[in-house]
Amino acid sequence: MKTTVVIATRNRRGELLKTLTQLAALRPRPQIIVVDNGSRDGTAPAVQREFPAVDLVELDHNEGAAARNIGVARAPTPYVAFSDDDSWWASDALTRAERVLDDNPRVGLVAATTLVGPGGTPDPVAKLMAASPLGHRPGLPGPSVLGFLACSVVVRREAYLGSGGFSSLLHFAGEEKLLSYDLAAAGWELCYVDQILAHHHPSSRRPADARRLAQELRNDLLIAWLRRPLPVALRKTAHTAGRVPHDPVARRALAGFLRRLPAALAGRTRLPVRVEGQVRLLEEGHEH
Repeated sequence: MKTTVVIATRNRRGELLKTLTQLAALRPRPQIIVVDNGSRDGTAPAVQREFPAVDLVELDHNEGAAARNIGVARAPTPYVAFSDDDSWWASDALTRAERVLDDNPRVGLVAATTLVGPGGTPDPVAKLMAASPLGHRPGLPGPSVLGFLACSVVVRREAYLGSGGFSSLLHFAGEEKLLSYDLAAAGWELCYVDQILAHHHPSSRRPADARRLAQELRNDLLIAWLRRPLPVALRKTAHTAGRVPHDPVARRALAGFLRRLPAALAGRTRLPVRVEGQVRLLEEGHEH
């Protein structure tokens, strides 16, 4: 098989073992790499005991989303599919994705349809991607996108590593946006293909909503300073600062952003005009 599945996990032993059971049942069976972000719940020994064929990487600390980069670097295949520790791929999904990537050498990322819970309800993000304002250009396998869900995406390993992978600065929450921008800036196409399916049964062990919202807002500001024009970055920052007196989420987000701002400025690289235009088109579409 041309695809390796990479999973980054932390303190979700039960969910991870369920996910590995589902992935191990796939035929053909993909190679699986699990990167353990310093779990303290016995994840590593459980994986070693129950799934000895899995390539397990144990970290002594939490690298966040960037732990996936370690897995991709170890992958021996040209394509890498990401799963979360509470998500897995449908029976024919990876072979479908391989055909798409084989037939479309300029496509660096294929976003799938995420089916949520036992009922298999499509995640709302799937509908947004299907109706992407970027359209479905001739010669591409699906609508062009500049975003995806990390639990249901297949990447071309060359494209991913060449674009730097997931950012360690963002750590977690909304990290897909920056990777999308960087892949597009490098000239790769990103497409949504609705017939490729992944299952997501959200874990009960999730960050509190306020914490997650603060992380997403913090990272949106960081991405603006990393890649967007200065007026955009200033406007987003001013808007968040104006919410601080009455909004604890904005207060937490801004504090986290300011701590990371020097690193963002050091890594600042403006998007090409073409990609910035696509970002603005998407923002205008969301406003309406």
